[in-house]
Amino acid sequence: MSVYLDHAATTTVRPAALAALARAAERVGNPSSLHGAGRAARSTLEDARERIAAALGAEPAEVALTSGGCEADTLAVVGGYLAARAADPARRRVVTSAVEHAAVRGAGRAVAEVHGGTHVVAPVGPDGVLDVAALEAELAAHARETAVVSVMVANNETGAIQPVEAVVAAVRREAGNAVLVHADAVQAVGHVPVDFGASDLDALSLSGHKLGAPAGIGALLVQRTTPLAPVIHGSGQERGVRSGTVPVALAAALAVAIEEAVAELETEAARLAGLRDELERGVRASVPDVRVNAADARLPGFLHLTLPGADVDALLFALDSWGVQASAGAACHAGVTQPSEVMLAVGDDERLARSVLRLTLGWTSTATDVERALAVLPRAVERARAAGAVAARYAAG
Repeated sequence: MSVYLDHAATTTVRPAALAALARAAERVGNPSSLHGAGRAARSTLEDARERIAAALGAEPAEVALTSGGCEADTLAVVGGYLAARAADPARRRVVTSAVEHAAVRGAGRAVAEVHGGTHVVAPVGPDGVLDVAALEAELAAHARETAVVSVMVANNETGAIQPVEAVVAAVRREAGNAVLVHADAVQAVGHVPVDFGASDLDALSLSGHKLGAPAGIGALLVQRTTPLAPVIHGSGQERGVRSGTVPVALAAALAVAIEEAVAELETEAARLAGLRDELERGVRASVPDVRVNAADARLPGFLHLTLPGADVDALLFALDSWGVQASAGAACHAGVTQPSEVMLAVGDDERLARSVLRLTLGWTSTATDVERALAVLPRAVERARAAGAVAARYAAG
């Protein structure tokens, strides 16, 4: 039986969420229709919206449902920028951290390359945590031109918790409410406390398949007074900022998954941190020259490793062949492993940034999973390092 250690990519669908999906999917009706079936679908949809809001400290009207985290991030960053620029042409700068998810990085590039703005990347320290002083200096110099600041709650590779509270305080101090402050909380919801109402954020993204809902549903929590321009055009569903028929069954499943994850958060975070620490101790004891990439505060189920000299493709293949499913910390495009953007941002060279392994635990993980992973990981690393040495010799001629 395989051990699944890639919960940060997608976690197991929760049975209660799957049941909610099935119940809602059995009923016909478009929530925008006025007949009985449409009104019933609308009722299910609004019930889901209310439950999501209640679990995350938001108002129901602040929940805009999306297809997932990528769309929510794009709507916040690009939509926020377009709305700000329309109101004040001077506001043409979008600021993100150097370790944001590819969706936020891509949205920043779109602002610069498609919409004529400027994408500013704020640096991080060697622990992968935002340099708040650098952000403060950027805001002090350019608050009048800034439209959006986006900093994630927790990093999707290392699990490092980012200083979102300090970011919000810095923006409000320098620019008041004129700048939209967004946080990608895709990895955070259900693992650390998230209270949108108390955060003073303008917008916050989340995704269902990271916490036990099926893929294809997410949300952007956005304050009612925050202007956004739509990036998907159509009939104006979701307060006019996200057109398209809302998948009612997926929304129902998302609500249940969020409720369960938030209700179990305290005990589950402690359990996952214990499993993660046991896994980390075993790795340190059995794998030579391993570096654990860990900030002072990180998500409970994340273990991110740098394994100098290892060919990461060979590593992942060996692990998979021996029943352990994990991922590199880097994104993969068309089967080609890229250097980890996060590790490049903290100062690693490209070779080191390719030799990373992300092991992430989730709500179905057990102590047996940790034992099985530790039984094969040293052999897999040894094989990957041998492959890396061969590749290095070949590259050297």
